[in-house]
Amino acid sequence: MGLIVQKFGGTSVADIDKIKNVAKRVSKTYTQGNDVVVILSAMAGVTDGLIQMASQISERPVKREMDVLLATGEQTTAALLAMTLESMKYPAQSLLGFQAEVKTDCAFGNARILDIGAGRIKELIDKKKIVVIAGFQGCDADGNITTLGRGGSDTSAVAIAAALKADVCEIYTDVDGVYTTDPNICSKARKLSRVAYDEMLEMASLGAKVLQIRSVEFAKKYNVPVHVRSSFTEEEGTMVVNEDNDMERLMVSGITCSKNDARILVKGVPDQPGIAAKVLTPISDAGIVVDMIIQSSPKNGTNDIAFTVPRTEFKAAMEIEERVAKEIGAKCVQGDEGIAKISVVGVGMKSHAGVAATMFRTLAAENINIRMISTSEIHISCVIVEKYAELAVRSLHTAFGLDKI
Repeated sequence: MGLIVQKFGGTSVADIDKIKNVAKRVSKTYTQGNDVVVILSAMAGVTDGLIQMASQISERPVKREMDVLLATGEQTTAALLAMTLESMKYPAQSLLGFQAEVKTDCAFGNARILDIGAGRIKELIDKKKIVVIAGFQGCDADGNITTLGRGGSDTSAVAIAAALKADVCEIYTDVDGVYTTDPNICSKARKLSRVAYDEMLEMASLGAKVLQIRSVEFAKKYNVPVHVRSSFTEEEGTMVVNEDNDMERLMVSGITCSKNDARILVKGVPDQPGIAAKVLTPISDAGIVVDMIIQSSPKNGTNDIAFTVPRTEFKAAMEIEERVAKEIGAKCVQGDEGIAKISVVGVGMKSHAGVAATMFRTLAAENINIRMISTSEIHISCVIVEKYAELAVRSLHTAFGLDKI
């Protein structure tokens, strides 16, 4: 017996039949003697459909009203699941984000959770109710409905699990765990039984789509065990937990691939103190996140500065940098959307030498040119031409022995 938070993604609640399957899984957990809180996403495709409807009214809808609109997707699935459970004679009650006291800042469309007043949820649990909560949403200090951005239901689930001090937060999705790489790219990818929070954070930030990065941050901060598993099988998935001595001592645990970035190169930048700030501050002021940054060695009083931005922000970032180039007297600005970021990740890298050498040697053997490099204590990332991305993933997966786990 325990308190279990279960989160189901859009593909898991895509239609009424799948909602009924979710109800069976939830009721099974409940009949085993557990207290159960369920967090739901909108049905697959619903959020995109709502965005499309709004775009027919305005190219730039008011963000506050967009949040009111988008929150209806999760409201629908929460009500339908509660109805289904009640029809099966299980006591259930749905709550919207504000009713569950999910308190956020006022950044409409990408709000951050500030606090969760779990009182009402606990009252319903004490009455032996299955509590069904609309994920992805909250409420700011002025009572406005807010949404947490793409993947926000994961964040809702882990934050609520933390507030309730749940025994585990189960994230149900269309994959059955965390793999050494994307199985759609590499047929030899293998499911990991356990992954450390830090590894999962790196994987999420570097392109793995299994968990939303803010949900992993919450899990690590509040030590919430997260179980990633499939909605469609009973198999055990992957536990995301604190690093411990029992964890597999792999030098590299996974290979990630992101095709969501673009590269901008500002050439002929004057070699002067503060010039990098002049290049990058306007990008920051526009709310565009910069990832990798490289500055070349000075030559003839100038150097080049290259950096990556989300591909969705590429056009806006190029317009900014073309203006900046004129202001600072740079030679020109070049952009490239045809790139991919390939990364190797593993807490074992802290105590193993030669990871970078193996990565570079492997890519060189496939005649893949490296355009940018960044590192941390537990990851190394390389930017390459996009058309070589899948070859790079498969080659690195083999080179680091992940085919044979």
